[in-house]
Amino acid sequence: MSDAQRVTIELNPRERRFYERVRRAVKSSLPEAASGLLELLLLLPDLATLLFRLARDPRVPLASKAIAALAVGYVLSPFELMPELLLGPIGLIDDLVVVGTALSRLLNHVHPDIVRLHWAGQGDALVAIQRTTDWIEQAVTTRLRGAVQRVLGAA
Repeated sequence: MSDAQRVTIELNPRERRFYERVRRAVKSSLPEAASGLLELLLLLPDLATLLFRLARDPRVPLASKAIAALAVGYVLSPFELMPELLLGPIGLIDDLVVVGTALSRLLNHVHPDIVRLHWAGQGDALVAIQRTTDWIEQAVTTRLRGAVQRVLGAA
C-alpha cells in the first residue's frame, strides 16, 4: 500500500494523553475482578476502528467487508440488545461480542499483515483480537453450560 493510499488516524499527543488518563481512571475505579472484562471493553474503540478500516481496504474480500460493515453498524446503532444508555458500561458487552466475532471471522479471510497495518491500538492487533475472542468463547461457553445444567436439573 502506498503512502498516498494509506489512511492513518492518529490522536494528537494531547488527545492521546487524555485518552490514556481516562482509561487509567476507569480501570482504577473498578474492582480487580472486573479488570479482565474492562481491559477488553477499553479495546472496543480500537477494535471497531480496525473493522472500519478493514471494510475500506480493497484487499479485503467483499463478504468480509460486509461483515465488518454490519458489525460497525451494530456498534453505532442506537438499537441494540443491551443499550448503553440504559445499562452503562455493561451495555458495551454485546458490542464487544459482535466486534470480536466479526474480527475472528475476518482473520480467516484476510492476511494478518493487512490487519496489523490498520491497527491503531497498543500492542499487537492479533493478540488483542485473540484475547477478545477467548473471553467471548469462555463467557458464552460458561453461560450455555449453566443454562443446560439448569434445564436438565429442572427436568
